[in-house]
Order: sequence, then structure tokens, then C-alpha cells
Amino acid sequence: MTAQMTFDYAARRAELGAILTSEGVDLAWLPTGGDLEYLTGLQRRVPTFGDVNYTHGWVAGAFILPGRDPIFLLPRNFVEFDLPDGVPGEVISVDEMDDGDALFAQAAAALGPAERIAVGARTWGSAIMRLLAAFGGAELVDASRLVNRMRRIKTPDELALMKRACLLADNAMAEVSDRVRAGVTELELGEEVNYHLLRLGARTWSFDTAVWSMGPGDDRDANVRISQQALRGDSGISFDFGAVIEGYCSDFGRTIHIGDPGEEYRRVYEVVMAAQQAGIDAVRPGATAAAVHRATRKVIVEAGYGDWFRHRTGHCIGLDVHEEPFISPEDNTPLEAGMTFTIEPSVFWPGRVGVRVEDIVVCTPSGGVKLNEYPTDLVAND
Repeated sequence: MTAQMTFDYAARRAELGAILTSEGVDLAWLPTGGDLEYLTGLQRRVPTFGDVNYTHGWVAGAFILPGRDPIFLLPRNFVEFDLPDGVPGEVISVDEMDDGDALFAQAAAALGPAERIAVGARTWGSAIMRLLAAFGGAELVDASRLVNRMRRIKTPDELALMKRACLLADNAMAEVSDRVRAGVTELELGEEVNYHLLRLGARTWSFDTAVWSMGPGDDRDANVRISQQALRGDSGISFDFGAVIEGYCSDFGRTIHIGDPGEEYRRVYEVVMAAQQAGIDAVRPGATAAAVHRATRKVIVEAGYGDWFRHRTGHCIGLDVHEEPFISPEDNTPLEAGMTFTIEPSVFWPGRVGVRVEDIVVCTPSGGVKLNEYPTDLVAND
């Protein structure tokens, strides 16, 4: 069994403290999520449809101040069941029968006055209201943008976890590839992917697993990512899924054809793989995220399928499956060594042809390097 990775959370908080000070920010409030896990190790719950919540659930988070340990406010149920290893700093447990507003105000008052507060982007609206009440006319700024300065550059230890998450996704694909046959439903394949992700060691899947077919003559709604529909011959079956290893995500995609691929499928498959390679070739420190998108998209546009490459080229990834910057036409962020992101071109033409590929790429001083190892050769099952 692989030993769990340990990180220097105190050093991360010290770095954020320096950023807050340089930005003239007195303190930060971060809800439970990727930013707080990055800074303290406080593990998030596996996401669910709807919301996992408790009485005073809005209070779940922590105050982060330069030069001080965090001050956590957490619902009692969270403290009871989600802190097996504790956390660095003071924990204020908010019981169901407590006055949550009063405890929050009391904790805020103990921090002293604050003129500028950085707030996590996914903070509950209820918590925002309490922050404004507690700190009067304080200016609010986006804490997630500040933490992202740190999170976007992955350390060697983080890259090792992401490599494991990528290889786990690769191995799950290998487990199900032979099962892509006419008559099997998309849902059955999706459930098999999820089973193998967990069996192989993932904490969970990093987002909702998708499996869908597309080919000549089908009447598929291009927005449906998985259904009870049985697979049929002469179709491309696309996969989109990822694994979570110690909080770090992967995001992976391939397409397998059922039956003998026709001329257009072969041509489109070649174009999509060439587009991904063009994107990888464009990766280097200093190149912008938008430039990588343009390089990827150019191949598909010049092949005549630009209208059917309908999404961005990719997104950064780490503790969250979608992180900034985005590999997208509007994002001119310069790439830096240590950034990790997807390059995932596709051609989805309902009723005609569907092909996608997706791998995680790390920007290195010498260019882009794939973390996935699963081959991109054309595969066609009988």
C-alpha cells in the first residue's frame, strides 16, 4: 500500500500570509473546499447531488491571518465525523442548539478590526452576510484568486499524486475497453468505470462519469452525457472520467469505435489526435493559455470541422478538477513550469461522427509532457 503524502501546510499558509500582506488584506475567510484543504489538510466530503449540510452549515470554514494559526468554525457534526486527524489551529464547534450568528460574531470580534477581507469564491451567501455584519464596511476581495497563485504551480509531490491519479484512470479504461460492444448500455459501462476507479484505489471519481455514443444516423441529444441507451454498431463511444488520489484529480478521455470505422471516422480520429499533439507542442513557459487553445483548435478548423469543436481546449487541474487558468480563447495567462492542465479536443457532430481525447499535461521548462500513458491509437471493437 502506498504511503500517504504529507505536505508542509504551515509553509503554504505562511506563503499565503505574505500574499495577503502584499495585497493589503487583513484576513481571509475560506469555506471548506479545495483552498482550505490545500492550506490546512482539512479533507472535503465526497461531492453529492444536492448538498451535504447541517444546522449552521454556512459557518463551515476558517479564518486565515498572516502569522497566526487558522481559526476554524465548524458544525458539530463535521467536528464529530470529519476530523479524525484534527486540524492545525483552534476549532470552534458550533452545536445544533448554539446561536451560530453569535459564535461567528464573537470569533470575528476577537480578530480585531479589518478593512480588507479576502473571501473564498464558494463561500455561502449566509456567511458573507455575517462577515459584512461583523466587520462593518470592510472591502471584500476574491481569496480564491490569491490562493490560486500558489495552487496553479504543482510541487514534485503534488505531481506524483496527479501522476498516480492519471495512471489509475488509464487502468480503469483498460479494464472496460473490451466491454465496448453493441448491446451494452452506456450506463452499464459508466458503472463499470466507477467500480474499477474505486477498486484500483481512488477515493472517488473526480466528477460525474460520462459514456456516450455518436455515429451516422443517430438522433442523440449532444448534451446527454450518459443514458440507458444500448450501444450499437458503427458508432464512436466516448469516455470522460477521472479519479481522486489524496485529494488530487485526474480527467481522462478516449473514444472506441464499434464495428469497422468508415472513412470519415478515421479522418476525424486522425484530426482530433493531431489537434491534441499540436496543443501539447505549443506548451512552453511563457506561452499563453489562449495560444495553446488556438494551436489545438486550428487543426480542427483547417480540417473543416471547426463548428463541431464546441468547447474550450482544456482547464487547469489539481485539488479541483476545473481550476484556473483555463486553456480557452479568453485566458491570456502565461503558462509556468509546474502548471497542470487538460488538452481535450473533440469533434461532436450528432448524427454523423463523434471523437474525443483527453489527457493531463504538465508544463515543464522544455515543453508539455503528458501525465497519462494510455495509448491514443484508433481502437475498433467487433
